[in-house]
Amino acid sequence: MLIFASMKYRMLTAEEMEIFDEDFKHFAIANGVSNEEWLEMNASNVELATKLVALFSDTVLQKVYEKVTFIEHRSPSSCLVFKLNEDKIDLISLSAKCDKVDLSTAESIHSALVDHPSEVMIFQSLKAYTKVREEEIHDMLTQGCVNSSEAFWLSLEKVLN
Repeated sequence: MLIFASMKYRMLTAEEMEIFDEDFKHFAIANGVSNEEWLEMNASNVELATKLVALFSDTVLQKVYEKVTFIEHRSPSSCLVFKLNEDKIDLISLSAKCDKVDLSTAESIHSALVDHPSEVMIFQSLKAYTKVREEEIHDMLTQGCVNSSEAFWLSLEKVLN
């Protein structure tokens, strides 16, 4: 028998569910729901079917968030790059001191740091998580952060040192 709690993250989109179709079938079977039972549930008990998809969505997103290490948020006036450690978040922040500096693309960040370094404020800080690590990552992604790379992080660290 399935036990449902409230959603931790979000429902996967239809496109995401298509990607994880085989995984969902295995998940349903592992939770005691055969393919025939799923088809019946989906047709006659939409609420229960939705709860099963919600449970699957949380499971998938939990695994994804556990693997996320670098995310960033860019705008013309700032670039925030986060390194998501087990127990704390490291931040490298770039802020434009004037409108002629654009920090929204890799090319414009490079140009700003090479051509107008005095117009870019850069610093590094760290903080402890205020929630469970994966929940905080979910919130940050919901607020507009996107995946980033270790290479980008390391290149910014070189600028700091």
